Amino acid sequence: MSEPEPRVLYIDDDEGLRRLVARSLGRKGFAVETAGSGPEGVARVRDEPFDLVAVDHYMPGQDGLATLAELKALPSCPPVVYVTGSDEGKVAVAALKSGAMDYIVKSSDEDFLDLLASTFAQVLEQEALRRSRDAAEAGLRASNLRLEALLREVNHRVANNLQMVMSFVGMQAGVLEDQGAKEALRKTQQRIATIAQINRRLYSTGEVQRVAMADYLPALVEDIAHGWSTKGNECHVVARVAPVTLDTDNAVTIGMVANELVSNACKYAYPDADKGEIRVSLQPVDAGAVELVVADDGVGIAAGDPAKGTGLGTRLIRALAQSHGASIEFRDCEPGLAVRFVLPVKEARE
Repeated sequence: MSEPEPRVLYIDDDEGLRRLVARSLGRKGFAVETAGSGPEGVARVRDEPFDLVAVDHYMPGQDGLATLAELKALPSCPPVVYVTGSDEGKVAVAALKSGAMDYIVKSSDEDFLDLLASTFAQVLEQEALRRSRDAAEAGLRASNLRLEALLREVNHRVANNLQMVMSFVGMQAGVLEDQGAKEALRKTQQRIATIAQINRRLYSTGEVQRVAMADYLPALVEDIAHGWSTKGNECHVVARVAPVTLDTDNAVTIGMVANELVSNACKYAYPDADKGEIRVSLQPVDAGAVELVVADDGVGIAAGDPAKGTGLGTRLIRALAQSHGASIEFRDCEPGLAVRFVLPVKEARE
């Protein structure tokens, strides 16, 4: 089955030229309709479907540029080829700036008709490519929306499952009498909560692959401090987080390291009942890294002192640093301790 002829509207006040264009381009595979003025042409385009419109520049009453402006204001305007008898570049530039896809200089010989047919064919081909591209982009956007919905559902299910695991761990801790085992399970529960918070934010916000750290990290360290606080013995944590956005993997890494460091500070920095301040900061240090610092004004670590606790947290931090190419530095501040964790990232967007 052959392709239908492209339907073209040729707008020109010259009746003889209109008939010549319609007859000649009809033999070249175009179905040509004509209009004798700008307003008539605009009305026809408004009411009828055309694949292409050609507009002459010099027309009495309403010239081609005014006609072009009205055509482009229509809800659905086909591609426009501008036709002018003037070889002045200003006219062509004005037409192209106003939305014409191409232009040709009018003459009375056969070359003009051949050029007109060639230009129409090229513009129609460009329009077909544009529509194909727009359709492909629309399909890609639809696929991305479906993928985001799927990721949101996956993150929702993961967060629910992690919450269930946390409940099981809490139940197990509740039946144990050994305080060391209770504390180990408590830390395990908080580590799971650190990851669960990430997934909860991924399905409850519009972003399903990246995490806004200024929203996530302060809430996380507040939960950690609350978990280690008791009546009359509260942990005071202050978070200063730059408005950076990290991918999920890097956000989890920062969250896990912050969990270990803040938990250790809550437990060991201030042995007296009156807890001091624990400061948490996160900021980009250059285009390819972020810096997490957890600092306190407590007892610090004296040279030669044995490590407190099981050492699992420290081993976890060092393992995360090694697997992500990060660096970690412990600095005794006299008083207090500051731990600096620098994580390379592909992009820390603000």
